[in-house]
Amino acid sequence: MKLVFILGNAAVGKMTVGQALMKITNLRLFHNHMTIEPVIEIFGKYDSKTINELRELIFTNFAASNNYGMIFTLMMAFDQRSDWEYLEHIKNIFIPYDTKFYYVELIAPQKVRLERNATENRLKFKPSKRNISDSNQRLIDDDKKYRCVSYEDEIPFENYLRIDNSDKSPDEVAPLIKKLSDYKFHFFGLLFIIDNCPILYFKNISIKFKKRYRIFSTVPFVR
Repeated sequence: MKLVFILGNAAVGKMTVGQALMKITNLRLFHNHMTIEPVIEIFGKYDSKTINELRELIFTNFAASNNYGMIFTLMMAFDQRSDWEYLEHIKNIFIPYDTKFYYVELIAPQKVRLERNATENRLKFKPSKRNISDSNQRLIDDDKKYRCVSYEDEIPFENYLRIDNSDKSPDEVAPLIKKLSDYKFHFFGLLFIIDNCPILYFKNISIKFKKRYRIFSTVPFVR
């Protein structure tokens, strides 16, 4: 199982990049408005409790499924401890299923994002954004209230990629993310002898030769 988090500010292009990535991989897209919009339609307002419960159910059932992996988009405020905790909470649902995690941060200036806030594709999948004036004001207010762009070296995770997609189309960004989630093997490493059992450790793979039997097993690590 693979889980690709696409993080970024409002209207930076998380959903459209996720759509493009889904086209060139076997990953399934779960963008955050897939739960927001139905709840607003049914309840007549944003209801965070219901939205979070729906997401929890989807994460739990998807993690236990035989799907290849998921793309999840999230507007993450890096200055809010609760957002970091929520990210870890999602990971904890997937960890028991030997999931590999990848983190992509998209960045673009406010001017670019305000232009994208009114694009046809965004409004098609996010009805709550169709009042452009109100939506633009929320974007501007959120920029003042939250820090949704990370500092240099702030992200502690492996398999992290930061992309300035100001001048890049989703079809240009998606292959960059696909490369991140591909296995990369480098056959350089060290040979250890442990309990008379030789083990080769390379940068991204370990090969353990079994005693008595002339076979070996490989354990890949995603980079």
